[in-house]
This record gives sequence, structure tokens and C-alpha cells, in this order.
Amino acid sequence: MTSAPYDKNNVFAKILRGELPSHKLYEDDQTFALMDIMPRGDGHCLVIPKKPARNILDVEEDSLAAVMRTVQKLARATKAAFNADGVTIQQFNEQAGGQVVFHLHVHIIPRFEGVPLRPHTGEMADNAVLAEQAEKIRAQL
Repeated sequence: MTSAPYDKNNVFAKILRGELPSHKLYEDDQTFALMDIMPRGDGHCLVIPKKPARNILDVEEDSLAAVMRTVQKLARATKAAFNADGVTIQQFNEQAGGQVVFHLHVHIIPRFEGVPLRPHTGEMADNAVLAEQAEKIRAQL
């Protein structure tokens, strides 16, 4: 398996180092959860490992297990916070697999019957809306 080396200057690495702001939802010794700034639905959030990992192909097993524990915690919290009918969990690997930021991250998107996901346009959400949604999720944790 050959893939590019981990880029320590990716956006999530910068967030973990405190160099970029984020709407933090949850943090433990191995994981960090935050709002997605280009959401495809209300309450769209992300879980990332603190240890460097490009994606699921190179992440350490213990780190991946910790990420999935946090994904479950956030899936339950977002579903409750938005009174959602379900939750979509997405994770992309390598460019051909749809990965854009090369630090492992798992998307959690509350879903509602009959409401499609918004397209990924690259447009950033209003900061005040993200802050309000983050507070709703944190209240459920």
C-alpha cells in the first residue's frame, strides 16, 4: 500500500493544534468532534482522531476504535438534538474515494424523511447558525 505521506498542515491538524477555529462539540484523549463548516444538512458534524492518520487505510486500530466510539456518541446526540428520523454516517478514503481533506474524518449528518442531502458546494455556513446548532448537540452529550 503506497499513499502520500500525512500532511501535518491539513485543516484538521491545524484545528487540533489550535491554529484554526472550530465549533467544538466533544473532545477526549483520542478524538475531537466539531461542526462541519460546509454542512450538507442541519447538525452535520465530524469526528477526527487526534493521532495523525490520512484515512482508514493507515489509521492505528486503537485510534479507529476510539473514533467509532465517538461517532456513536455524536450520532445519538445529533439525532436527539434535531429530532431526526435517522443519521447518515460517511467516511471517504483517497481522492478516488471522494476524500478531500487527508486527515481521517467521519461525517455524521442527521436525516429527515423526504429531505435530501444538500449538495457539497464548498460554501461555508453562517457562523451564528453553526454556533446555535453546536449548542443543541452539546446539550445532548
